[in-house]
Formats: sequence, structure tokens, C-alpha cells
Amino acid sequence: MVHSLVSICAKEVVSDHSSSPTWLRWVPRELYGPLLEASFACCRPLAVGELVQRWPERTLRIGGRSKAGQTAPSRLCIQALLLGVVRGLTDRSALQILDISGLQKDEGGIGEPMGGWSLTVALCTMVVQAKAGAQRAQRKEGDRERKRFSALERERDLKRERGQRIESRALQDDETCGEKAGSKGPISEQDLIKGVRRRMEMERKRGIVATGSGGSKPETEEKEACCEVLVHVRADLFVNARSWDRVRSALSAAGPLKLQCRYLRVEEISVSSIRTLLNLLPRRALLGIDIRYSFLGVAGLAELLPLLSTFPELNSLRLHYCNLDIRRESFGQEEVLRNLSQGLANLQELRQLSLTTLRLPGQLRVLLSLPQPLEVLELPYLSLSPADLAYLSCSHHASSLLQLDLSDNCLDETTVPSIRRLLSQASSSLQHLSLSGCGLTDGLLSRLLPTLAGCWALKSLALALNPLSLAGLIALVQTAARMPCLRQLLYPNPLEDYQPGLPDLPSSAQLLEW
Repeated sequence: MVHSLVSICAKEVVSDHSSSPTWLRWVPRELYGPLLEASFACCRPLAVGELVQRWPERTLRIGGRSKAGQTAPSRLCIQALLLGVVRGLTDRSALQILDISGLQKDEGGIGEPMGGWSLTVALCTMVVQAKAGAQRAQRKEGDRERKRFSALERERDLKRERGQRIESRALQDDETCGEKAGSKGPISEQDLIKGVRRRMEMERKRGIVATGSGGSKPETEEKEACCEVLVHVRADLFVNARSWDRVRSALSAAGPLKLQCRYLRVEEISVSSIRTLLNLLPRRALLGIDIRYSFLGVAGLAELLPLLSTFPELNSLRLHYCNLDIRRESFGQEEVLRNLSQGLANLQELRQLSLTTLRLPGQLRVLLSLPQPLEVLELPYLSLSPADLAYLSCSHHASSLLQLDLSDNCLDETTVPSIRRLLSQASSSLQHLSLSGCGLTDGLLSRLLPTLAGCWALKSLALALNPLSLAGLIALVQTAARMPCLRQLLYPNPLEDYQPGLPDLPSSAQLLEW
């Protein structure tokens, strides 16, 4: 990897944090980006925090696709990034949009990156703390305003009393002059005092009314200022039972930081909790949802789909191990399937659909009743029937597929024609294909190889855990060598390499065990 002169100089500048006060004030805005990248690369969390706190641009994007040779930011740097955003709120930095979508990595990797769950908890904590800090600042400002109003009121009272004393003396002088001049209507001292008191009470009441109307104003301004959004935070959220309360508090918090979710992943959460979570999300931010290990059932999924249709940009839906099983007949099953089909049909922008271990044999037509053709279709462990594969090969999705995963679905003589038809329809678009663990023998593979050779756009092919002999593997490699775009081939061990005792037609689990 060739480093530019700017990146080399930036790494040298951020290497010594003790010198940051001398150079940070003179840095032009064009160099903040290279300095921040160097701070992440060299793991300088203090430099990260100071740069983000003074960020001069309206938008800051961290994450997404990493460059070649670039490692994920460390946990300390991410924590310093979030702390810098909060500190920048008081300094009124130019930052308005923080986009950290795709920043989370697997837990425990090289450089201690922050995983999805940890990053979600840290983000939600930051949002809640920023709201609490804004409320404290508003309360202090309100106290100062109230003290200032009280001081002004006392000053007005003193001036009013001083003026009233002068007026009283003037009236007394006028009365004395009138008595000397022999006035016909003399004013007694008691009447004079009553008139002065009456005027004082009237002025005091007017002052109280004015102060009361002004006293409610700071409270209103405090509430409005507390609800003012200064920075929109876009991120991917990973929610499970342990982080559920924290995420709900952050999404419902009205403070200077507004949390927006791009891709939502939930695990082991009930249907009602998922529904509550979706109601808290901004409608135009969510792009995809991934539900795993949750007891949804067909009825629960049919209940969630109308709510998912309210997100206009939703293009990805992933369901893994959600206990969708209709192999057993139950009352009202046809109506539930009809609702499921209608709910999926309302997802107008859906382009990626991943369904794992749902056990819905013969119902692929219901699951693929989408108005627009899919680009990514993953159906592993789905117990697909020959009728399912026949429907898929003739559906409007076949010619637009970029990625197809049919792993661990049993293929035999009755399903090979449907697979060949499907691959022929997708030959010009298909880039990634997985047929691992599908029980492909040498004979079945020989019938598929001519069709696979016609998929000229294919970049990766996975055929692991299939019972192929060494002769079958040689034929596979010879075909793969003639495919112009193929860059990755995942093949199984030949049957000759296994220890004795393997069945004649072993399953993928038996191949993995042996």
C-alpha cells in the first residue's frame, strides 16, 4: 500500500499528543480528514476526540467499506469519537450529521474493534447523556435568567419607591402652599397616603403580571431548546434482550442528538417488542432489518409486515431461525398465509430476501409474492420441494438475481431440470452462487456443469460438503478454469480422502463429521 505525503505527515503530526495545542488551532479545514484517518490508523484516541470536537464540516462519515489494508478503528478510538461529538455540542461545532453505518466489526478481532452490540450500547448511552447534559445546561441557564429577572425587579422596586418618596414630598409641599394661599379644597395627610399606596399597589400588580408572563418564557424556551436537534446520528443497531431498554430510551429521547437506524438487527426479542422498536424508528432512515432467533411464527411475521411496509426505503429483509413452520396443519393457516403474502407484496422496494431454516416446503410462491424482482435471494435450510424450485425457475426473479444461495436443500434427479432452467435464466446477471450441502453426486454435477459454464458473470461458486469423487472434482475444476469472471471456488474434499465407514450417499452433516 502506497501512502501519500499528506498521510505520512498526518501520522507524524498526531503521533505526539502533547504538541496538539500548538498545531490544532492552525490546521485548515481541508486537513481534518487526513488527520482523523491518521489518528484512527495510529490508534490515537486523544487526537480523535479533539479533532471531532472541533470538526469544521457539516458531515462526518466513519465506517462503510474500508480501504485495502485498512484496519477497523479500535474500541478506544470509537469511544473518543463519541465523546468528541458530545463535547462539540457545547462548543457549537459545525457538525450536523454523523454517519457511522457499517462501523461495527466482529467482537475480539485484531486491534480490539467494537462489535455491533457494544457500539449500539455506547451510541445509546451517548444520546441519553447528551439529553441529560442539555437539560442540566438549560436548568442552569434558567436559574441565571430567573436571578437576573429578580435583580431587575428589585431594582425597579427601589426606583419606584424612590420616585414615590419624591412625589409624596412634592405633594406635601403643594399642600402647604395651598393652605398658605387659602385653598378651598384642602387634602388631608391621610388621604394623600391612601392615594400613594393605591398607586403603588396598582404598579406592583402590573409588575407581577408582566413578570409572570415573562417568567413562563424561559421554561418554554428551555423545553424548546432541549428538543432542538443539533446532530443526526446514522448507525446500524444491534438489539437483543440486554440492550432493549437502552435502545428504547435513546430512540425516544428528545435531545440534541437524534439517533437514526440504517440497518436493524434484533435477536431473541418478542413480536411486541419488535413492533415497539419499529414504531420508534424514523421512517425514511431504515434500509434493512435482520431478525434472528426470535419466536415469530407465521402469524407474528404476518403481523409485522404491514408495519415494515411503512418504511419506504426498506430494501433488505433477513429472517434466521424464526420458527416459521407450517408442516403441521392448524386452524386458520390459509388465512395467515394469505396475510403473509399480502404483507410481502406491500414491500415495494425490497431487493434482498434471506430466509434461513423456516421450514415452509411448498410455500415459496407465497414468500416470493413481491412486486419487484429480487437481486439477492438466500434460501438455505428451507426444505424446498420440487414444486418450489420449479416455481423459482419460472418466476420474474430468476433473470435479475445477482446472488443466490440454495445451500442444504436436497437436489436430486427431479430438481436438476429446474436448477438448470434457473441458471439459464440468470446466466447474464448471477455473480454469486452457493450449492453447498445439496447432495450433488458426480452424475448430478455432470448435468449441471454445462449450464454453470454458461454463467459468464459468475464471480464465486460454493460447492462444499457435496459427495464428489476425485474425478468429479477434476471435471469441476476444468469447467471453472474456463469461466472468465470466476475468482473464488469452494469445493469439497473428495470421497477418497474420507476414512472408511462413510455411507454411500452421505449427507452434509455426515461429511462434516467424518
